[in-house]
Amino acid sequence: MKLTDESKSFHYGVYAIVAQIPYGKVTSYGHIAYLLNKPQNSRQVGSSLKHLSGIINILNADLDTESEIYIDINTLPWWRVLSSSGKISPRENSNGQYIQADRLREEDVIVSDSHIVDIEEYGWFPDEVDF
Repeated sequence: MKLTDESKSFHYGVYAIVAQIPYGKVTSYGHIAYLLNKPQNSRQVGSSLKHLSGIINILNADLDTESEIYIDINTLPWWRVLSSSGKISPRENSNGQYIQADRLREEDVIVSDSHIVDIEEYGWFPDEVDF
């Protein structure tokens, strides 16, 4: 798969923002899109996270300047991103929801049996971030 420069920039932005979500906090796909100044692209944020490992491998393999940063898939807290209602989004692999819920619980985030997080209590919604 070949990524355009625009696509690379978008994915880097998504991952840079996700990396800033504090421990024990969550945010939404839509808020990440908002922070990227692309509020209509929440589904693309979801796709960027869904295909995280493949995209990161491409981005890391294509590093050609010192301004581009190596992304470590093992430390990027993808599990802190939810739907705007606080629900963990369903996956093709049904275990994905359970893995995400377990990761959040490890951070003392309360996740209901129906995979919903109280976005008011645990939400992280800054007006802007550096990336």
